[in-house]
Formats: sequence, C-alpha cells, structure tokens
Amino acid sequence: MPSLFDGASARIEAALEHIEISQDVAQRLAQPDAALKVSVPLRHDDGRLTVFSGYRVRYDSTLGPAKGGIRFHPDVNADEVSTLAFWMTMKCAVMGLPFGGGKGGVAVDPKQLSPAELERLSRAYIDQIADFIGPDSDIPAPDVNTNPRVMGWMADQYRIIARAHTPAVITGKPVEMGGSLGRTTATGDGAFHVLSTMMQRWERDAEGTTVAVQGFGNAGQRFAKLAADAGYKVVAVSDSSGGLYNADGLDVDAVTRIKNEQGSVSEAEGETLSNADLVTLDVDVLAPAALESVITADNADEVAAGVIVEIANGPIASEADRTLIDNGVVVLPDILANAGGVTVSYFEWVQNRQAWYWDADTVAERLESRMVDATRAVADRAEEDDVDLRTAAYIRALEKIEKATAATGTSEFFGRR
Repeated sequence: MPSLFDGASARIEAALEHIEISQDVAQRLAQPDAALKVSVPLRHDDGRLTVFSGYRVRYDSTLGPAKGGIRFHPDVNADEVSTLAFWMTMKCAVMGLPFGGGKGGVAVDPKQLSPAELERLSRAYIDQIADFIGPDSDIPAPDVNTNPRVMGWMADQYRIIARAHTPAVITGKPVEMGGSLGRTTATGDGAFHVLSTMMQRWERDAEGTTVAVQGFGNAGQRFAKLAADAGYKVVAVSDSSGGLYNADGLDVDAVTRIKNEQGSVSEAEGETLSNADLVTLDVDVLAPAALESVITADNADEVAAGVIVEIANGPIASEADRTLIDNGVVVLPDILANAGGVTVSYFEWVQNRQAWYWDADTVAERLESRMVDATRAVADRAEEDDVDLRTAAYIRALEKIEKATAATGTSEFFGRR
C-alpha cells in the first residue's frame, strides 16, 4: 500500500504533465527541508510517567518561514506529518502567502488526559521543539484536537524559554494573548467562500441544494451553519460516533448545540447513519471535514455527490482521483478549500509583528477577498489547461515556487556557457 506521502506526490506528477519546472524545484520538493522527532514526557496526575512521540517538519521555505498546525492524535506519525507539511507548502503557495509549509504533532489521545495533563503535554512539546520554531523560521498553529487554549499554553511556554514576549511565534492563540478575531471560524468561512464562488460561476442557486458534512468539529460546524443560513439544505452531519440524517434538512443550530453540550451529534433528533453511509449519500455537496483518506479506491465509485468540498486535509486518497473525475464529481481541493485557516493565521502573524490589531469586519473582508481571488484564479487555470480543479491548484502552487526558486538561480542558469 502506498504511503500517504506517495499519494500526495502523485498530485504533483499530474500537474507536471501540464507545466515544466526546474529539476531544482522537483528535487527540493521530493523531501522535507528538515524533520524532527522528539520524546515528549508527561507526568500524569496520579504520578505515572508516559513518554509520547512528537514530530515537527519544515517542508519547504522557498516562499517564507514554514507555517502549519500541531495535532494531537493517536495516529500521528512521521509520514503523516511530512505529508501534511507538504500540503501546507502547496496551500500557502496557492493562496499567495509569504510562507512555506510546516506541520507537527504528538501521537496521543488527548481525550484520555485531564486538563492539567493536557497543559503539561503542550508545554513539554514546546520544550522539545523550541529551537526548531520561531516567528521567522517556523510558526505553528492549531490543528486536530488542538485549540486556542492549547496554543496559548504553547505560546506562553515559548515566552518562558525565550525570556521574551514573542506572540508571532504561534498563531491561533486566544484573542487576549494576541490572537486574531475570526481565526476560530476561518477554515469553515474559507471553505464556504470557495463553494459560493464556484456556485456563482456555475450559475447555480444555493436554495434547495443538499449538503452532507462528514466531521462536525469546529470547521464542519461553521461550514454547515453558513450553508444553512445561505439556503442550502444540510441533510446529514456526522462525527466520530456516527451520523444524523433528515431528508427535510437538519436544524444545524440545534445539532451544534447538542454536539457541543453532549459530545455527539447522534444525541440530536433525526435518523442515524454511519460515517461510511454519509460519504456515499445522494446529495449535491459532500464536505468531508475530519481526517485523511475517507474516500479511497474502495468507495470512490459509490460517491453520489456532484461536488466535494475538501475541508479536511487529504480526505480523498490520490488513487480515488481518477474514479471521481471519470464519474463527473467536481472536487474543490483541500489546498484551496481549507486555506481559510492559514490565511487568517497569516493575518494574525502580521498583526502580532505590527502590534496593530484589526476588527472582525476587516478580518472577514480580507479573508473573503483572498479566498474569492484564489478560487477564481484556480478555476480560470482549470479552464485554460482543461484540467480538474485540484490539478489547476497544484499548477498554480508549483509556478509560484518555481518563480521564487528561479529568482536565486537554478541549474538552467548556472549551467549556461
């Protein structure tokens, strides 16, 4: 079975069929700039000691310092973190952000930890990677199972180590610690802007368009809320415990409240269904917003949605791409559709460095402008080269990195006689 990174690399190969880039760029993107594995010791409340594996990868810094989240999840491993950092490299390039790609994580189930243990783990992780990160080299952010509070602990630990107030080292912090307004909703907001832009381009109405959201965490909830408010009919949502379905449309606000109060969407009113059934549900728009590879070669042919919005990173395995294209499924790719989070993280980094903070309306307007512009540019490129939107997004990203690399000289330049 190919690794997650092998699948990610296959997307570059598809893009290279339509553009030429220097071998220098191809070689640089074949492996990370730097990869770190650390041991993260945690003293439990009952006195036990557990040592977890932690990771941080800076994939490529051609366009600027590495940028990417930190996740706490039992399945975190070196291959996953490298792949996520690679995707972040592409994502930042697609969005025209002055960043390269990074990612990190700890192989832990945070649901098994007390609040005090979670704080100690967060600080211990920063203790181990502090020399690897910095506001001009690598800027972490939240990801799966991490949030503003966790980022606040990490930023505070870095302050203790550096003996300096350095808010720009980590984004996604609480607003009171220098976080940006609009950051917690940014991923869902950005995904919705991408879908809305494409719906306008297709001259399709939101009213009555059916939507299913697989993964009802922060981003999935926000996307579902915006979709419902805009007139879409959100008929199904799911979390790790299972799914909920109502052909007449779910009350998204009620489901969100129950999910956040009781920990599961299955406690809400509606017909239950599995995550696997939700992915193959006959809807107009499917929004996978959980983890990687929920759509694979095994179930791609069963996907009935006409449009997939990749809110999660890598929810479609590369080997499923061809089947979806052949079946006429339009995929709004992750390196575009979920770029709202890193875009507002960029805004936060800028605000931290300037010590000049924006109001919520300014953040929202600037996010929408960037998401709409990037979506239109990717869609234009897809039409120009007669390719799918994912390939077009990779073409745009590779061209950005190619131009930056060429500015300092490539083999083609240095090999001149």
